[in-house]
Amino acid sequence: MPDYSFESAALARGATRIAGVDEVGRGPLCGPVTAAAVILDPARIPDGLADSKTLSAARRERLAVEIAATAQVCVAHASVQEIDALNILNASHLAMRRALEGLPFAPDHALIDGNRLPRDLACTAEAVVKGDARSLSIAAASIMAKVARDAIMVDLSQQYPGYGWDRNAGYPTRDHLNALLDLGVTPVHRRSFRPVHNILYQVKSVTP
Repeated sequence: MPDYSFESAALARGATRIAGVDEVGRGPLCGPVTAAAVILDPARIPDGLADSKTLSAARRERLAVEIAATAQVCVAHASVQEIDALNILNASHLAMRRALEGLPFAPDHALIDGNRLPRDLACTAEAVVKGDARSLSIAAASIMAKVARDAIMVDLSQQYPGYGWDRNAGYPTRDHLNALLDLGVTPVHRRSFRPVHNILYQVKSVTP
């Protein structure tokens, strides 16, 4: 389970506001990539914070309400167009920077999930591999990002029915791939991702 040791170490080095940062949505074929930055109040950390992937949807939503009520939070996105223009890694880092910049009070240190740091951060930062399972702040960020993006995908599933995004969140599941073949590519699909690109290329190649 995640703990507060990374945050405590940063506090011991003189930091006062430590933000955990995580993103969700690198793998889907459609929709934005979403990041969250969370500065926990050490005296009001919700019980049960964990990697969002290990929690049920209902548990994530309950924790998201608690996190929003007790912590400083910002959720930000990079669009499909930005993903296609920048590539998914750079777009993920863009969303992370936006989340950090959108916090009510600027952090002086950031704990970033993964093994790479976004460029041009306004504060010191460290990369924490599998951080959502090791740091409470990153776990909280993973929950906020996941809940926010899932809600976006439910909304998009109503605008573009048939792809199952309310169930698969845009990931390349069998039902999503079959729908791509049957219904075609939507405006919110990532054209730089191979399954989508291949369908578009095949359509163009057979058009007289």
